[in-house]
Amino acid sequence: MLGALRQTYRVPGAGALIRSAYARRTPHLPVRAMGLQLRNPLGLAAGLDKNANCIGPLTDFGFGFLELGTVTPHAQPGNPRKRMFRLSAHEAIINRMGFNSIGLDAFIANLARVRRTCPLGINIGKNRDTPGEHALDDYLHGLRAAYPFADYITVNISSPNTPGLRALQERDTLAVLLAALKSEQEILARAHARYVPLAIKIAPDLADAEIDAIARLLLEHNIDAVVATNTTISRPQLEDAPLSREGGGLSGRPLRPLATHVIRELHRGVAGRIPIIGVGGISDADDAWEKILAGADLLQIYTALIYRGPIVVRNIVSGIRARLVALGVETFAQARAAHAHPPGASGHSATAG
Repeated sequence: MLGALRQTYRVPGAGALIRSAYARRTPHLPVRAMGLQLRNPLGLAAGLDKNANCIGPLTDFGFGFLELGTVTPHAQPGNPRKRMFRLSAHEAIINRMGFNSIGLDAFIANLARVRRTCPLGINIGKNRDTPGEHALDDYLHGLRAAYPFADYITVNISSPNTPGLRALQERDTLAVLLAALKSEQEILARAHARYVPLAIKIAPDLADAEIDAIARLLLEHNIDAVVATNTTISRPQLEDAPLSREGGGLSGRPLRPLATHVIRELHRGVAGRIPIIGVGGISDADDAWEKILAGADLLQIYTALIYRGPIVVRNIVSGIRARLVALGVETFAQARAAHAHPPGASGHSATAG
């Protein structure tokens, strides 16, 4: 798909046609999060444009923001093929890509050539052959290289396809990682006279106690956002799918309940003090609204774009806008309050306080 898009954009006028068909027909639904002003709350999740070479076409689909990568410090091929499997009947994908990446130097070179028209997040990871005890070095390398070019930076510690990566989510290890990253962020902000928000991407396969511990650490270290969630190593609702036995992370519709649960638990833990970027199983406006009511402040999709095409962006944003209008509210926080205390409920109203 990405190759076809790049070829299409070499035809004069193709970009204008795609913008007219998608971006210009996507409703304006401005939101502010992480200090960024976005034209709508729906972004592209990391993992699709790993090498920052399809930014223009993806922006023209109507996304409010794009997250690029995961990019690793040094180029690496990722896992052997076959490494991605479509479970079409379930609108799901299993992948074990393994952070295939052109490396930071080539990634930044691609990024520097592009005229950006929407905010860009850069998702950074560690190389496969970097020992766990040196993972922080890779993340600091990524943070320093990406900082001048990013509107926000996401630290990926939750892919199931790099051995040992998810161990970085353990409390003591994560505390050290967050402290070092936050310290480096402050140094970079002074050096560049510009503050770039820092987000952490977590897994859906966490116990509630682990989610609570992560929420506490995010607040303690003043992390700017959390992305919930990555793919899952579980196989919910896939008993009849032979490909479900393939190793890797599952995305798409079967992931939806797991990701929503993590968002809900995170929201309880962070109490609105940092934004949650909700991702996992969003295929339509109903799924997006479920994530919003659970606590998401921004949203991302990937698998839905593969199965439903670029029209899915407009459909989701339009559906969110219609629900806000129907409730008579302007923000997601107001929508959650109205949902929790609908008009006529005993002792409460949507506008109380």
